[in-house]
Amino acid sequence: MAMNDPLANAMSKIQSYELTGKNEVVIYPSSKTIRKILDIMNIHNYVGLYKPTKTTRGEILNLNLLGRINKCGVIKPRFNVKNGDFEKFEKRYLPAKGFGILVVSTSIGMMTNEEAKQKKIGGKLLAYIY
Repeated sequence: MAMNDPLANAMSKIQSYELTGKNEVVIYPSSKTIRKILDIMNIHNYVGLYKPTKTTRGEILNLNLLGRINKCGVIKPRFNVKNGDFEKFEKRYLPAKGFGILVVSTSIGMMTNEEAKQKKIGGKLLAYIY
């Protein structure tokens, strides 16, 4: 399996494990970006907690699934979004208004589209979850 985008791999693995009804998924390789997105997903009750485990080949994450994800994935290309443009991408990636989240990487850290709108800042779109 080609590992060019660890985030995309993690998201598609979470998606497929959710569909098959499993309650735990092992994510490897792990990165700060993946961990931060999992934290955001946890805050919004899409996934449970993860447990990082050090191995000789880096870190793996054991993630508890709650069966609450309909679809999740990365956004490619990683679009730059200005403060006023979130609506356009919400329409494109989310099924309904106020349903699901977009994960945005901003100059002050990773957050959801709603938080970025409140703080009136833009950033790069990384992922969607609903």
